[in-house]
Amino acid sequence: MKAVRYVLYAVIALIVLAVAAVAIAVAVINPNDYKPQIEAAVEKNTNLQLQLEGDIGWSFIPLGLELNQVEATLEGERFVALEQLIARIDFWSLIAMSPQVNTFLLNGLDARLEVNEQGEGNWARIMPEKSADGSEAPATDGASAEPAPTETADTAEETGGEALNFNVENVEISNASVHYNDKSTGQAVTLEDFTVTASNITLGSEFPLDIRFKVETSQPKFAVDGSISAQLKANQALNEFAMSGLKAVFDMNGEPFGGKSVTAELGGSLAANLENETATLSGFTASLANLSLSTDLNVKGFGDKPALDGKLSISEFSLKQLLSNLGQPAIETEDPDVLKAIALSTNLGGEPGTVALSNLKITLDDTTFNGGGSYNLGTGGLVFDLNGDKLNADRYLPPTPEEGEAAASETAAESDSPAQQTAAASQPENDLLPLETLRTLLLDIDFGLGELIVSNLTINEIKASTTAKDGLLKVDEFSGKLYDGSFGANVTIDARSDNPKYTVRSDVNNVQTLPLLTDLAEVDMLSGGANLTLAVNTSGNRISALRNNASGDISFNLAEGQFRKMNLTRMACQGIALVNQDSLTTTDWGTTTPFNDMRGTLKIDGNTLNNTDLVAALAGMRLEGNGTVDLEQTNLDYELGLRIVGEIHRDEACRVTEYVENVVIPVECRGNFSEDPAGLCSFDGSRFRDTIKDIAANAARAKAQEEIDRAKAKAEEKVDEARQKAEDKVNEKLQEKLGEEGGKVKDALKGLFGQ
Repeated sequence: MKAVRYVLYAVIALIVLAVAAVAIAVAVINPNDYKPQIEAAVEKNTNLQLQLEGDIGWSFIPLGLELNQVEATLEGERFVALEQLIARIDFWSLIAMSPQVNTFLLNGLDARLEVNEQGEGNWARIMPEKSADGSEAPATDGASAEPAPTETADTAEETGGEALNFNVENVEISNASVHYNDKSTGQAVTLEDFTVTASNITLGSEFPLDIRFKVETSQPKFAVDGSISAQLKANQALNEFAMSGLKAVFDMNGEPFGGKSVTAELGGSLAANLENETATLSGFTASLANLSLSTDLNVKGFGDKPALDGKLSISEFSLKQLLSNLGQPAIETEDPDVLKAIALSTNLGGEPGTVALSNLKITLDDTTFNGGGSYNLGTGGLVFDLNGDKLNADRYLPPTPEEGEAAASETAAESDSPAQQTAAASQPENDLLPLETLRTLLLDIDFGLGELIVSNLTINEIKASTTAKDGLLKVDEFSGKLYDGSFGANVTIDARSDNPKYTVRSDVNNVQTLPLLTDLAEVDMLSGGANLTLAVNTSGNRISALRNNASGDISFNLAEGQFRKMNLTRMACQGIALVNQDSLTTTDWGTTTPFNDMRGTLKIDGNTLNNTDLVAALAGMRLEGNGTVDLEQTNLDYELGLRIVGEIHRDEACRVTEYVENVVIPVECRGNFSEDPAGLCSFDGSRFRDTIKDIAANAARAKAQEEIDRAKAKAEEKVDEARQKAEDKVNEKLQEKLGEEGGKVKDALKGLFGQ
C-alpha cells in the first residue's frame, strides 16, 4: 500500500512540476522575441512571406494564444490576413481529461483566392516545387504517403476507452471575407461580413448557432444577404445530430431577378442518425417570394435505396405573381385570370429505392387532377396515373392579337425585303425529339380527363396510355367522345435509330362535322356524321421530313349530310337549262345541298392527298369526282361531276329530258382552303363542252330512233293500203264472175283477210 501511495505522490508531483514549468515558461518566455524565426521558418518551407506585425500573447490560466495583425503574401500579393485570433483552453479541464475551450475568436480574416488564365489556383503554389533530386521536399510514394493505420472507435470501445467530453464556452468569427477571382472564366465571387457566433457548445446538449454573411457574384451580377439561426445538438460519438428552431432568411437581388429583391426562407427541424442511416424533417417549410412548400418526411437509408415516408404540399399560389416577384417576363394568356391558383399535395412513400406519390392532388385554377405515381431511383422508371375533371386549354394560349396589331404584323412581314423573307424561310429547322433522352426514358403513364376544350373543340372522356422503353415510345390508347361521336388512335415512335419512325392508326365514328368544323375553324360548309379510318407511316425528326415521308390511306364516309353555302342542284340546273334552251325562273334555291353517304379514299403521298373515288348520292343526281389536296400550300384542286339520274327540281327549264339523262354537269373546286373554303366550288364551263357532246349524242340517238319509228309507221301504212286495194280488187272480180254465189265466197274471204 505504501508503494501505491508513493507512486500517487510521484504522479502528483510530476503534474505539479509540469504545471509550474508551464507557468514559469509563460511568465518568462516572450513569444514576440521569436517573430523573426517564425517568419523565416515559414518563408523557408513555403512560398509565403509571413509578416507578424501585431503582438503575440499567451496565457496560463486559461491556457491560450493570441495573434494580432498577421499577413501572408504570395508572390508579392496578399494571400491571407488576420486582424486577431484568440484561442484559449481551460487548463484545469485538460488535467481533468475534459477539455473545454474557453474562447475561440477570429476577427478580420481576409483570404484572396485566384485562378489564372491557365486554370491554376494560387493556393496550389503555396508549397515550393520539388527539384529533380527532391531537395525542396522529400519525395513520397504511395506507400509512404499512406497514413499509418489508426485505431477506430470500435477498437477504443473494445479497450474500454471513453470518449472525451469536449466543451466550448464561446466561439465567435466576425468580419471574415473571402475573395475568389477566376481569370479563365471572368467569374468573381466575394464572401464578406461572414459572422458565426455560438456559445455553451457541449456534446449531448443543445446550443445556439447564428450565421450571417453576404455573397456577391460578377457573372451574373447577383447578391445574397443571408442569416441562419438554429439550435444544434450532437452526441458524444458525433454520429447523431439534431437541429431545431431553424430560421434561415436569404435576401437576393441582381440580374437573375431583373434587378428586383427576392426573399427565400427556410424553417423547421432536422434530426439525423448516421449509424442507423435515418433522417427526419419535421415541420419543414421553404418559401420563395409567394411560393411556399411544407413537408414532414422520414428517410431510412442514405445509400442508393432510401425509403421515404411523409407528406409534401405546395400552398396555393399565383404563377403570374411569382414570375413578377422574381423579375421574370410575364406569361400573357387569352384569359388573364388563369395561372393564379396552383397547388399540390401528396403523400410520400414507397419501397426502398422508389419515391412513390399517393393521394396526389394538383389544382390548376378550376381544374383538379387526382392520382399517384412512382419514380425508381435506380432505373429512372416513371409510373403515373392521373385523372382530371375539366380543362379549357384555350384559356392558357397567348392572347389573340387585335385587328390593328394583326394588320400591322402582316404589313411588316410584307414590307420585308425578298432577301429578308428568303432568309426567314431558310432558317434551319430544329429537331422535334431529343433522341438520346428518349432512349433513356422508362415510362408507364395513364392519363384521363373528363372534358378538354382545345382549339375551341370540346372533347369528353379522354383516355391516354403511354409507355416508353429503350427508345420505343407507344401511345397505346388515345380515345374520347367528340361531337356525338367517338375517336380512338394509337401511335408508335421508334427512336432507336437517328431516323425515327412513326406509325399512326386512328378510327373516327359518327363525329358530327358541322359543329366540329364550326368550332375548330368557323367553317360551316359541311354537315353529317363522319366515319374515318386512318393508317399513316412516316419517318424523320423534323416537320418537313415527316411531311415529305408520309404515306398511307384515309378512308372516309359522311352519312346523311349537307353541303352548306353551296347549292349543287342550282349548278346542275344551270347546265340543264342551257341544254333545254330555256331560262330558269326559280329565285329561291336555298343554300344547302343534302346528300347521302359521301365516301372516298385519300392516298397520302408526302404533302399531297390524292382522291380518285369520291362519290355521293344527291336528289336526282350522283356526285362523282377526283382531285388532290396540297397540305403544304393549303391548296385544293378537285373536278366534280353531277350525273343526272332522275328529276332534280320543279323548275320547267330544269326538266330532265332524254337528252340530259345520265349526262354529267361539271363542277370545279379550286383554291386555298385556308382562306375561303365556301367559295371554292363553282359551275365548270370549260368542261361543259364534253357534257354538250354527250347531250348531242343523246339527241342524235333520239333523232335516229325517231326516224326509224317514222319510217316504220309509213311502211306499215303502205302495207295496209296495198292489202286494202288487193281485197277490193279480188272482191270486184268475184262479184262479176260468181254473182250471188260469189257474194258468199266474198264474205268468207272477208273473214279470212280480217283475221
